[in-house]
Amino acid sequence: MADSNEMTINLVVLGRTQTGKSAAGNSLLGSSDFKSHRSPSSVTTCCSLGCSCRISGIIRRNGCEVALRVRVLDTPSYPHSSLSKEQVRVTVRSALAHHFGEEGLHLALLVLRADLPLCPDESDHAIQFIQELLGPTWKDFTAVLLTHADKAEEAGFSEEAYLHTASSTLLSLLSSVKQKYIFLDNQKSIIKEERAIVLRKLLNFIRQNNYQVLLLKHNKE
Repeated sequence: MADSNEMTINLVVLGRTQTGKSAAGNSLLGSSDFKSHRSPSSVTTCCSLGCSCRISGIIRRNGCEVALRVRVLDTPSYPHSSLSKEQVRVTVRSALAHHFGEEGLHLALLVLRADLPLCPDESDHAIQFIQELLGPTWKDFTAVLLTHADKAEEAGFSEEAYLHTASSTLLSLLSSVKQKYIFLDNQKSIIKEERAIVLRKLLNFIRQNNYQVLLLKHNKE
């Protein structure tokens, strides 16, 4: 994770079309690296790596402040409006190996919309896709990012109330990944303070996993 004065975390965002995957990546980086807008078709067609500047005020070690760098790999959605599952899988797997092959992946963020119910088929497809990418230890390296939390809040749901009424499908998924989830308010995500909160939660997940990384190699099939 670099030297004692700097830490780098490697993240990949995965999810369906129009879940806010690329926008979430931009929020984590504090930038606009990734193309993100509403569209009748999938916007992201290839993988792209974004890197943040040095971020201060997030983490301390041994009483000293440590600068944080965030690297986010944005990926094509699955299902995709123009790419097959195999095309998406090969593209993402190759990019993971290329960008994180030496340093390793700290977390895969499965992006879901908080304002839409998660159905069993959608969950099954997402889990199968992540398993194919990350392998048998995928649960240790996956967290759920619930975007559009502001819309759920507008409907009268606090985070606690939301989880109390959530579908058994979502609750089962959250249980599988050991309750590693974050709500992301799309209206506030560009605010520095909001990003700091999200990054601290991600770092806590990484700490709970003993700072392990998933090493990914490109397998020719």
